[in-house]
Amino acid sequence: MRKMVSNHFQDLNEYVYLIQQDIGATAAATYIIQNDVVVNEWYSGTHEALDTSRIVDEKTQFNVASIRKTYLALAISLLMDQGKISSMDDEIGQYLMEYKDVARGVTLRHLLTHTHGLIEDNGKIAREFPAGYGWAYRNTGIAMLFQLVTHVSGQSLSSFMKSHVFTKYGLMETGWRTKDAEDLIYNYYEDQDTWVGPNDSDAGDQSNLFVSARDLAMWGYMHLKNGRVNGERWLPESVFTRVSSLHTPVTVPPDLPRNGFIWWLQSDTQLNQIGEHLPSDAYQVLGITGCACLVIPSCDAVVVRMYNQLNNSDGYEYLNDIRKFGNIAYDQVRRN
Repeated sequence: MRKMVSNHFQDLNEYVYLIQQDIGATAAATYIIQNDVVVNEWYSGTHEALDTSRIVDEKTQFNVASIRKTYLALAISLLMDQGKISSMDDEIGQYLMEYKDVARGVTLRHLLTHTHGLIEDNGKIAREFPAGYGWAYRNTGIAMLFQLVTHVSGQSLSSFMKSHVFTKYGLMETGWRTKDAEDLIYNYYEDQDTWVGPNDSDAGDQSNLFVSARDLAMWGYMHLKNGRVNGERWLPESVFTRVSSLHTPVTVPPDLPRNGFIWWLQSDTQLNQIGEHLPSDAYQVLGITGCACLVIPSCDAVVVRMYNQLNNSDGYEYLNDIRKFGNIAYDQVRRN
């Protein structure tokens, strides 16, 4: 892919740098692809808060936290195209018998849009609200979807994605990691209270997916182009259009978020993570470490930011930050 990097996106990079200081992240990056050209590539800081720490560069891989869930979403969409999953309106209990009773009435659609109403309570699954009539961001449903992929594909999520997606699209700086390496920002795992959880499995079931800024931008670009990259189509268009289309049940109250397959869609709701200036076709995914991948089809653009955020500083308001980031990004790509 061609690069035509300039200082046009200086305002965005400066904003990302200011937030980096505000949240105490040692590392940050931005990466923008627009009109099939890399138009912005910027790196800041070091892997750790040490004078001898590695400087952040294009090879640096960040823990993207919950962004990993869109990789799970794509696997499910691909399995639907392969005929191994019949419909998003199938109950999860049709595939995983252990959930037939406890998750009765809960469909894949509910799990993929955070509208399932299930919550884990003292090791048992309980109901928070009837499926399809509320919204809550819970990992209970994500764990079920991971089991689903393993069950119907016969592979772990990481193996399935590597063989069907990563290798084909050249995502060589993307993977579930279980030990430190030079290119990884791995300081999370030195903290016993780390936000990102355990990292002893490379199956794809933990929040230990590491991705470089350029690979995450390519992930967004694959979605933007519905799977056609550099003149090659490695996966059907429907696999990508499905994940970025609205799938939230119509029974969910209108003041609650709207989702595709995990991806946040633009909506005028109180919890919406996407800046209010962005157009209706924008969609985005986020991680607790501060990383974000924003796709803006009407601008033919993908905007990525990366952080290694470890905690919230006093006065920092996440919703204000992520919305402002999106608004600045949109203002700059539409003027580019």
